[in-house]
Amino acid sequence: MTGPDRLAEMTTVEAAGAAARGTVVLIPAGALEQHGPAMALGTDLVRAEAVVAEVATNLPGRVVVGPSIPVGVSPHHLRFPGTVTLTTGTFAALVREYVTSLHRHGWTRFLVVTGHGGNNAALTTVAQDLLVSHPDVQFAWSPLTALAGDAVAALRPSAVHGHSGEAETAQMLYLAPHLVHTDRLEPGTTTPDQLDDVSRVARHHAQPTLTLPYDRLSPNGVLGDPRRATADDGAAIVKAVVGRITAFLEDWPAS
Repeated sequence: MTGPDRLAEMTTVEAAGAAARGTVVLIPAGALEQHGPAMALGTDLVRAEAVVAEVATNLPGRVVVGPSIPVGVSPHHLRFPGTVTLTTGTFAALVREYVTSLHRHGWTRFLVVTGHGGNNAALTTVAQDLLVSHPDVQFAWSPLTALAGDAVAALRPSAVHGHSGEAETAQMLYLAPHLVHTDRLEPGTTTPDQLDDVSRVARHHAQPTLTLPYDRLSPNGVLGDPRRATADDGAAIVKAVVGRITAFLEDWPAS
C-alpha cells in the first residue's frame, strides 16, 4: 500500500491534477499545549496527523493531505509552561486562508481533523462564514476521540477524565510511544469530589457550557488516570476514528 498523497510533496503540476480530480483536502489541526508531566506539548497535532495519514492511505487518489495547523486555541492551558495559543480570530483566519488559497486552484471540499477540542468553536464559525463568502465550498471538520465513544467506554475511564487521561494517553502509546514518559505518568483529577464547586458544575453539565482554566480543574493538567492506558486501547480508539472518518469521505459526493 502506498503512502498518502501530500500536497507539500507535489509539484504545482501534480497539485493542479489533484484539484481537477475533485480530491478532498484533509487538514490536520492540533495545539501546542501542556499534556501533563508525561506527554509532549504537540500531542494533539501528532494524533491528528497520524489519523489523517491513515485515512488518506485508505483513499488513494481521492484525498490530499494539506498543510497542518500546529498551534490552536489554548488559552485555558496558559498557566502551564510551554503552551502557545492563538486567539479564536487568528485561528479562524488561518483556516479560512488555507481554504481560500486552495479554492483559487479548484478545490471545493475540505475536511479539518482536529486533535484539540479548543479549536471546535472557531471551526464552526469558519464553516458558517464560508457559506456566505464561498457558497461553492463544502467545509467539514471532525474531532478525534469523540468519534470513538464506544472504544473509550471500553477503557472504563475515571469518573472525571479527558485531557491527558486514559484515552488520550492510550492513543499516544500506540501512535508515538517515544513521546510518552511512562515513568512520569500520574493521575490528575479523577473524581468529582476533587473539584471545587464551580468546576464540579462545569464538568457535570454538558450544556450549558462553562469554560474554566485547566489549572483550576487539575493541578497537574491531567483529567483521569493515564497509568491505566495501554497501546492496545489506543489502537482500538484510532481504528474507530479512522474508520468513521473514512466512511464519511466515502459517502461524500464530489458534486
